[in-house]
Amino acid sequence: MGVSQTDVVLRALAEPRRREILTLLAHDEVPVGRLAEAFDVSRSAVSQHLRVLEDAGLVTRRAEGTRNFYRSRPEGLIGLRAYLDETWAASLDAARRIVEGEAGVLDADGTERDSRATA
Repeated sequence: MGVSQTDVVLRALAEPRRREILTLLAHDEVPVGRLAEAFDVSRSAVSQHLRVLEDAGLVTRRAEGTRNFYRSRPEGLIGLRAYLDETWAASLDAARRIVEGEAGVLDADGTERDSRATA
């Protein structure tokens, strides 16, 4: 089975420095040099992080002469958001079923009944 786009995005975001870069790009287009100034790693290392983020669809690059400018691509998070929404909804549903099973269930009139009782 192949790697899904959601997996690619999760792997890209697993590295804390990449998340910091994405945060810096959330509000403005930024050249690589200015991004590199924000970190205590080489410009080359920042460029490698940007390449991973770009491959994951989370940032876009615009070249202007010899300079590269990056900005975030919010639509790159759509698949991850859908995955998280689905997982969260399933978890809430499972928790609801557990609570109802342990505490009994309220009937439409508000009285509690044993959830294990049959109709």
